[in-house]
Amino acid sequence: MIDLYYWPTPNGHKITMFLEEAGLEYRIIPVNIGAGDQFKPEFLRISPNNRMPAIVDHDPSGGGNAIPVFESGAILVYLAEKTGKLLPADIRGRKTVLEWLFWQVSGLGPMAGQNHHFSNYAAEKIPYAIDRYVKETNRLYGVLDRRLDGLHRGQCLYHCRHSGLSLDRLVEGSAAELGRIPERQALV
Repeated sequence: MIDLYYWPTPNGHKITMFLEEAGLEYRIIPVNIGAGDQFKPEFLRISPNNRMPAIVDHDPSGGGNAIPVFESGAILVYLAEKTGKLLPADIRGRKTVLEWLFWQVSGLGPMAGQNHHFSNYAAEKIPYAIDRYVKETNRLYGVLDRRLDGLHRGQCLYHCRHSGLSLDRLVEGSAAELGRIPERQALV
């Protein structure tokens, strides 16, 4: 059983999507970020960066004590390795999935988050911040659009055929797919 420390945000959705796709049993433990639950000592023991999602795997591969994992990208890789699902075993496919997963968690996710914060939620509208994050989010969408366009036009090398890449699901059959779909759906 996996305990998922969760709040309904794009990062939280990434993990529920993986857990559902992989057919793993899990229990949701709400972390109400509006009420400050992410700062409670019991949560900080699992996620020292005070961010959700986080998981505790009570049945880790190989047995032993429960394993806590924090940060959505690390959780996706951990679950993919645990289940043998959504992360190709071959070096080229695995490299491609990890590149796109890391691209999402270090680029698109944070920049889209800043974009929406400064554009929609900040008490003070700061034109420089809005302009900066809108431009960066658009640049990152351009990277994604060029990647998908290349796949559509058949510019697909070895890793596309062997890692299950498709236009229909961005990176079908991979942890990278689950890493970026929530932002794309949330922003469109």
